Amino acid sequence: MAKIFRPFFFRAPFFFWYRFLLKQLKNLVGIPKNIGNTFGTQFKYQKYSSLAYRSDLDDHTLIFDVEGTLLRSPSLFPYFVLVAFEAGDLFRATFLLVSYPLVCLVGDRMGIQIMVMISFFGIKAESFRAGRAVLPKFLLENVGSEIIEVLSRGGKKVGVSNLPQVMVESFLREYLKVDFVVGRELKVFCGYYVGLMEPRNSKHAPEKVLEERGCSDAIGITTFNRILDHDLFSQCREIYLVTEADKRGWQKLAREKYPGALIFHDSRLAVGPTPLEGVAILMWLPYSIILAIVRIIVTLSLPHSISTPLLTFSGLRLTASLPTNSAQMSSKSEGRLYVCNHRTLLDPLYLSFVLQKKDLIAVTYSLSRLSEILAPIKTVRLTRNRDQDANMMKELVKQGDVAVCPEGTTCREPYLLRFSPLFSEICDEITPVAIDSHVSMFHGTTAGGFKWLDPVFFLMNPSPVYSLKFLQQVSPASFTSGGDEDPRFQVANHVQSQIGEALGFECTKLTRKDKYLLLAGNEGLVSNPTRR
Repeated sequence: MAKIFRPFFFRAPFFFWYRFLLKQLKNLVGIPKNIGNTFGTQFKYQKYSSLAYRSDLDDHTLIFDVEGTLLRSPSLFPYFVLVAFEAGDLFRATFLLVSYPLVCLVGDRMGIQIMVMISFFGIKAESFRAGRAVLPKFLLENVGSEIIEVLSRGGKKVGVSNLPQVMVESFLREYLKVDFVVGRELKVFCGYYVGLMEPRNSKHAPEKVLEERGCSDAIGITTFNRILDHDLFSQCREIYLVTEADKRGWQKLAREKYPGALIFHDSRLAVGPTPLEGVAILMWLPYSIILAIVRIIVTLSLPHSISTPLLTFSGLRLTASLPTNSAQMSSKSEGRLYVCNHRTLLDPLYLSFVLQKKDLIAVTYSLSRLSEILAPIKTVRLTRNRDQDANMMKELVKQGDVAVCPEGTTCREPYLLRFSPLFSEICDEITPVAIDSHVSMFHGTTAGGFKWLDPVFFLMNPSPVYSLKFLQQVSPASFTSGGDEDPRFQVANHVQSQIGEALGFECTKLTRKDKYLLLAGNEGLVSNPTRR
């Protein structure tokens, strides 16, 4: 009996693994056959490289897989960290970072479900704006230039994603000009996300496109292991498969080639938080808070001659370029009006460092009370009543140098918003100042968060950079003759274009209201008891 049992004991595991591996091998070999049966006898499997040479794509509807073909990196983890941090808080983002090993172990499908649960559970659906204000910037930086060239030559474009619809819809529609977006819907209870996705339903497929063009006109673009992920690809007679080797050769999509310009975005994080970068940010965070406090104390308590070298030693970088007539500027007895573009709330402060003047007066359109109290220079809030503000600024110029940012709000990207013409009526000479700033970890501006923390986040960066360039003076009196345009607007547009040319920024007609309606869903006004 023992002799019979012993071979059976060893044979049983052998036959189990033999059958298991043989079954997996058959499935692997049989994939093309199964695909052919699923998509019909006219299905054509082709390599993605041959799609780039087709000249008839404008007659076809292109159905593409967002994660598998559009994005160069297959990792979706950074985008969920952004949602957890921006829509949630630091603790939620930290918990997601700690869960990263589990996300990797359970596979793609279960991993997405875990990340959705951690990132969205308890988030109010009505106030969720990360998909529109935060994620597009980071998703665009991961798009391949080659796939965009192909999509731009297609007819209608349909993006298919396994991500929640609220994460990718704005990115695809507004910035890549995709006609239809098919993502996953999130379950909502009492106005809050519960962290679960609805089952995929064929009713979300854009039947109108398929009926309009016909099934024979639909071309699918996906990866080999995701052909069967969505029913939409069953409508395609031709499917082009993208491999990892193809994507490794893709170039990053340049900013000037974005189908829709990215001008506004809102996120405290300046980098896409990959697991490694996320850990680095968490490790730096305690030291950054101490560093920011030290920098604030030095700025508020010491004179410029002492604080400037100390701040430089702490990592702050400041460069300035003065015009050729800087000697004449310093010899003028009355106050000067400095017109600056707006990068952060610290613009007037850095201007005072360069001019070595703590009596510089900063005119602001809206500023939190705490920022006004902590400001080391005098700040005056405008009432948005044109006549009253013009008279007030004229009086301030008589008292000393005045700095104003006529954009009315900050812009992170290389664009200039419309300049308010109010400054053109204040004095006879205007000094334009072109300002730029760079950060490595945290943005010092926000539209939807606590604005009083903006300077703190900027100073939390290891080595933030500020550059100021003083331009040639402008005389408003020289714009009074001829032309259909009001001289005030001529001056404002001229100063805007002068600063834009110096920085290499593009001038726009967008305003503060446009920015806040897009990013925060409001007009960005701070309550002011004196406002009329």
